[in-house]
Amino acid sequence: MKYQVVIGLEVHTQLTTNTKIFCGCSTRFGSSPNSQTCPVCLGFPGALPVLNQKVVDYAIRAGLATNCSIAPRSIFARKNYFYPDLPKGYQISQFDLPICLNGHLDIEVDGVKKRIGITRIHMEEDAGKLVHADVAGIGDDSCVDLNRACTPLLEVVSEPDMRSPDEAIAYLKKLHEIVRYLGICDGNLEEGSFRCDANVSLMPVGSSVFGTRAELKNINSFRFIKQAIEYEMERQAEILDDGGKVVQETRLFDPNTGTTRSMRGKEEAHDYRYFPDPDLVPVIVDQAWIDQVRESLPELPDAKRARFTADLGLPEYDVEVLTASRELAEYFEETLGLFPQAKTVSNWVMGELTRALNDDGKEVTESPVSPAQLAELLKLVEKGTISGKIAKTVFDEMYKTGKKPEEIVAEKGLVQVSDTSAIEAIIDEVLAREAGQVAEYRSGKDKLFGFFVGQVMKASKGKANPGVVNELLLKKLQG
Repeated sequence: MKYQVVIGLEVHTQLTTNTKIFCGCSTRFGSSPNSQTCPVCLGFPGALPVLNQKVVDYAIRAGLATNCSIAPRSIFARKNYFYPDLPKGYQISQFDLPICLNGHLDIEVDGVKKRIGITRIHMEEDAGKLVHADVAGIGDDSCVDLNRACTPLLEVVSEPDMRSPDEAIAYLKKLHEIVRYLGICDGNLEEGSFRCDANVSLMPVGSSVFGTRAELKNINSFRFIKQAIEYEMERQAEILDDGGKVVQETRLFDPNTGTTRSMRGKEEAHDYRYFPDPDLVPVIVDQAWIDQVRESLPELPDAKRARFTADLGLPEYDVEVLTASRELAEYFEETLGLFPQAKTVSNWVMGELTRALNDDGKEVTESPVSPAQLAELLKLVEKGTISGKIAKTVFDEMYKTGKKPEEIVAEKGLVQVSDTSAIEAIIDEVLAREAGQVAEYRSGKDKLFGFFVGQVMKASKGKANPGVVNELLLKKLQG
C-alpha cells in the first residue's frame, strides 16, 4: 500500500425516550406521516422548546460509559442550514460547549488492541424525512414526513484514529453494544436508530499529514459502512495516483452498486453560522447528578465478559455469544441462578434456545420458555427423570405450548427408564436380533459398540437411561 487510510466516525444514536427532545410528541416509529407533530417540531413562529430531562440523563450515561468527562455547563446552539425536511431552517444542536468531552473506547482487531479517542458527545434534534418518488404511491413528488423532526439524538464524534475498515467496524460494534446495554438506544440500524457518517482520507505511508477527507453520509449497516470505506479508499487512491486532488465533499453510498457518489460540497463549521439558542438556557450538571447516573449504570459488556470468564470459567466463544446482548446475558444469568452449572446452561441457551428464537424471528425477551422453565427442565435431566435427548423434545414442546416441563413429561410418558431388568430385557432382544454384529464385535470390531447403544435407545424410544444402557451392554457383550 502506498497510502494509509485515516478514518473518523460520527455516529447518530436515536434515544429511546417516549417523547421528543423539545416537545411532548411521541417518538414511536412507524406512525402515519406527520401524525406525531406539534407547533414546536413543525417550527411554527413563537413556539418555544422545552428540554426533555431524560435526554440529559441518557447523555451522561453515554459519556460515563465511554470514559468521557461530563461538562458542568453545556449550551445548545442553532445550526443554520436549509433543507426541505428542516422546518425551522436550523437544527438545535451543541457546538463549542457539548455535554461530553475527551473519551475513548478500546477495540481489538486480529488480536491487536487499540484505543480510539472520542472527541465529544453532544445532544441534538433530528430532522424530518423526505419520501421520494421511488416509494410506491408517491408519484413524481417528494413528500415531507416530520414525525422524526425533534427526535432526540446523541452524536458521538470519534478522533480520526482508525487506520482500516476493520478498525472502524470494531469501533462501531463496540459503541452499538454499549448504547444497547445502557438502554438508551435500541440500536435498530434498519429504522435509522443507529447510523454513521464516515470521514475518510488517505495519506502517504509514513506521513503524519492527513489528506483531504470525504464524508460518507448516513450509512445504516455495518456491512455497507465497510464497503463504502473500501470503495472510497480505492477511489481516492486512483485520483492521487493520477496526480489529481481529492475534493472535500459529502458523498452518498449506493448499496446496489457498492459505490459512492457526490452529494454536495462539504461544509465547514463556520458555514452553519452556529450561535447559542436564545430560547434554551445552559444545561447545568452538578456532581450529584453525575454520581446518581453512575450508580444506575448496568454492568457493561467488557466487565461482564471478564466476569463470565474469570468467575464461571466459560470458554471465550461462549462468553462472546452470551454477552452479545444485555437481554441474552440476563436470561443466562437468571437461569444460572436457578441451576448453577454454567457450561450446561450456556450450551442450552446458545443451542436450543437461540436456535428456536432464530427460527421464529424472535428476540430473547419474547421467548415462550422462561429462565425458570429452562432451569426446571435441566433439573429433570440432572435427576435422571429424562435423558438429555428427550429433554430436547420436551424443550420444543415447551417452546410451542408454554407448558411446564413436568407437565409435558407426564402427558407424553417420557420418564426415563432406569430399571435394570427392563433395560436388560431390551438389550437381550437387540443382541439376539443382531447376532451377526455381535460376533463381529467380539472378534475385535469395538466401534460397533455405538451401533448397539443406538439400537437399544431406539428400541426404548429414547427412554432408557444411557448410563445404565452403556454399563449393562458392555457386560453383555464381554460376557
